[in-house]
Amino acid sequence: MNSSSEILRPTDTVRFNIFLGPNGLRAGWRLLIFFAILLPVGYGTFRLIDAALNLLHLDNASTLGTVISTGTTAFALLLVSWIMTRIEGRSIGAYGVPWRRAFCLQFWQGAAISLVSLTALLFVLRLAGALSFGSLALHGVDIWKYGTSWAVVFFLVAFIEDFLYRGYLLFTLTTGIGFYAAAIVSSLWMGGMHYLNPGGHGLGPVITTVYCLVTCLVIRRTGDLWMPFGIHAAWDWGITFVYGVPSGGQLTQQHLLSAQLHGPAWLTGGTYGPEASWPNLALLVIWGCFFSVWLRGVKYPNPAAGSAAILDPRSKQKR
Repeated sequence: MNSSSEILRPTDTVRFNIFLGPNGLRAGWRLLIFFAILLPVGYGTFRLIDAALNLLHLDNASTLGTVISTGTTAFALLLVSWIMTRIEGRSIGAYGVPWRRAFCLQFWQGAAISLVSLTALLFVLRLAGALSFGSLALHGVDIWKYGTSWAVVFFLVAFIEDFLYRGYLLFTLTTGIGFYAAAIVSSLWMGGMHYLNPGGHGLGPVITTVYCLVTCLVIRRTGDLWMPFGIHAAWDWGITFVYGVPSGGQLTQQHLLSAQLHGPAWLTGGTYGPEASWPNLALLVIWGCFFSVWLRGVKYPNPAAGSAAILDPRSKQKR
């Protein structure tokens, strides 16, 4: 006759498998913990930002106000991710941000590719009669002051968006459903959120989704988020500060040129900006082909980052 402990063992195994898998705590539970921490921290962060801007009498759209809001939001996102590293027994590099590669060569390569591609796209619109570059809107020291300030802002914006959707989320989904399914889910999510942007009821969210898929390819081939950070930050900085046209339906208060869009929405992207144009969709297809040929090998996720013994009581390893 079996002992009582032997009788209960199958039930314990079923319960154990519901929560634990080959990578420690299952991906769904880890995501639940992440968002359970992120939501109250995010709410508190937004309240703190509002209080700080009101105290300093700053507009959220001003340069300094945007630096404060994006910097605080980036810190909050890093804090939540750091908490998850302590819970899971991983490093922040496992989520795609190894600090040893900060602003590495690939970051600047991505920034250069992005700026050259953006300029080519806008010249295509100019040749099609859908854009005029206008005249200088800033002069002297203001060019350097606002150019540097907006470069900081757009790096922080790129960090927030890319790390939110393709940092912890992409890594954790990958451990649960595989990289390609995780790339599709995270890309659809980010694209869907851009539906809420001004003018976002057209092609913009679709193109944002395609952009996310392309950058997921870059992450897959480079191993981390630093090249996508460069691509994203340089694009936003170039389109809104240098050329002064809308990006995702948003426009900065200070910009180098006063470019004007005119013509059909399929060429200009309408109020959303050139990102929602058919020429930009063609550019993303070119990017996908280019990156798939240029970048070789599979480097993401790092197999060593898959296990987290701290979550698995079956392991005797201690941290």
